[in-house]
Amino acid sequence: MLKNLSDIVKKAEILSQKRAAIVVSEDDLVIDGVFRAYENRLIIPQLIGNKSKILSFLAAKPFYKKLFNNKNNDIEILNAKNDADAAYIAVKLAVEKKIDIIIKGHIHTDVFMHQLILKENGLRTNRYISHIFVMEIKTYKKLILITDAAVNINPDISEKAQILQNAIDLAVMLGIKRPKAAMLSAVETINPKISSTLDAAIISKMAERGQIVGGIVDGPLAFDNVISKQAAVEKGIKSKVAGDADIIVVPNIESGNILFKDLEYLAGAKVAGIVMGLAVPVVLTSRSDNIEARLYSTALASIVSENYDKFLEYKAWI
Repeated sequence: MLKNLSDIVKKAEILSQKRAAIVVSEDDLVIDGVFRAYENRLIIPQLIGNKSKILSFLAAKPFYKKLFNNKNNDIEILNAKNDADAAYIAVKLAVEKKIDIIIKGHIHTDVFMHQLILKENGLRTNRYISHIFVMEIKTYKKLILITDAAVNINPDISEKAQILQNAIDLAVMLGIKRPKAAMLSAVETINPKISSTLDAAIISKMAERGQIVGGIVDGPLAFDNVISKQAAVEKGIKSKVAGDADIIVVPNIESGNILFKDLEYLAGAKVAGIVMGLAVPVVLTSRSDNIEARLYSTALASIVSENYDKFLEYKAWI
């Protein structure tokens, strides 16, 4: 089992390099992050965007002459008319199986994801599309997955079930044999006035009946019960998940975004993130993410890519 995000990088370093399309590459942070991953032998990048601007950014880098004077250089630069075109080029490369991973560069998420999820572009699969953060928190004993705090705004029960299944499958890829998943709400009891408690209870029962596979699911659970066994005991909660969760499924994007950013900015958590459910794994970094976060996310995508065909074979219950 991988205990921290550095372990994820170490595991990815011993795997084969993945062909990666970097969408809108003309940015210092993007280029620095890409070449850090390249130096760690995680990816072979294809830089997509305004070619003259990309070359201008590259020329200012100390590694430029050494790298691009090398006859064995396997990096490509692909010109795009605009941001949407850059995303479309990446999709086309993925559909043609010329790349293994798509990485978001200096492009708005809406523009980026729009091209990826268009059915006519051919990147959709039978799996539901969702985002998963993998977080390393100093005050928690292991990595924890949070979903969905970036893509799905207000998922219904069937969508939450598929979001949960994606997260369980990712956890298994990371070496967690039977991940424990908590359905998060404001309270740990069912309250008809709080819809997330009803959703959590139904999804927990679905897992018991085999509609969600591979993990142990419980909910509703409030956040203190998710991370603290003592808090659960004091409230009389008997749960295999409480205090030992590997996965947190949030009620909606608002609660997930708040939770994720609180952990990152107030608790100093380290983070990686990935979109699953499309034909290739997608790294959905924020434009402000530092090089470390970009490296962690790329390494995560590399590991997922190794097992992705099997992931896509599974037909969701819905």
